[in-house]
Amino acid sequence: MEGMEEKKSKVILHGMWASTYSKRVEIALKLKGISYEYVEEDLKNKTESLIQLNPVHKKIPLLVHDGKPVAEPLVILDYIDETWKNSPPFYPEDPYERAQVRFWVSYINQQVFEVMGRVMLQEGEAQTKSVKEARERFEVLEDGLKKHFPNKTIRGNDDVGLLDIIIIASFGVHKAIHEAIGVETIDPLNTPTLYNWIERLQQLPVIKEVQVPHDRLVTFLQKYRQEHLQQAAKA
Repeated sequence: MEGMEEKKSKVILHGMWASTYSKRVEIALKLKGISYEYVEEDLKNKTESLIQLNPVHKKIPLLVHDGKPVAEPLVILDYIDETWKNSPPFYPEDPYERAQVRFWVSYINQQVFEVMGRVMLQEGEAQTKSVKEARERFEVLEDGLKKHFPNKTIRGNDDVGLLDIIIIASFGVHKAIHEAIGVETIDPLNTPTLYNWIERLQQLPVIKEVQVPHDRLVTFLQKYRQEHLQQAAKA
């Protein structure tokens, strides 16, 4: 009966093709084998559905399950994992291992992702300072991955959990960022664990399904950066 109910459920994802936050949810849905309808949002002209269903933040991604909206990326990922309990589970069974996953996901979101946003949208001395800070934070992440996940294997979908989703969605585009702005923060020499982690995830068919074309993303990032710098210059 439970399986029949899941098959009948309707899932809609409001997202944006270049958003790493949207990619997190897309990957999660694909991993769980959940069929869904995708609504591409123009962030400068959002649909009425998005605004009405997410009145607090009016942001993507937004998951709508049988008419019920669920907002905020991590909240959505937990909702997916708790609603569809089939493999793969997004968290390990061991409480300490779960705590480590939550800690490093939080570190990526609050520390690494934040500084990378500054690197993307700055220039000159400000960017140089942020690049140095970003590399320091990536080194901390590198050490954390080596220390707390020394036996990590990635052979198939069952090896992919929440931390993997966050890593590949956030940093799987690092080569496009490097080409777009000329700054490299993840490489085999300085962050080999993280670099290889990303490379192994990118070989999985489920990840390839949602990957954005490299050239299209580079063009988008260059345009986005240029528009931001022009607006900042006028302010």
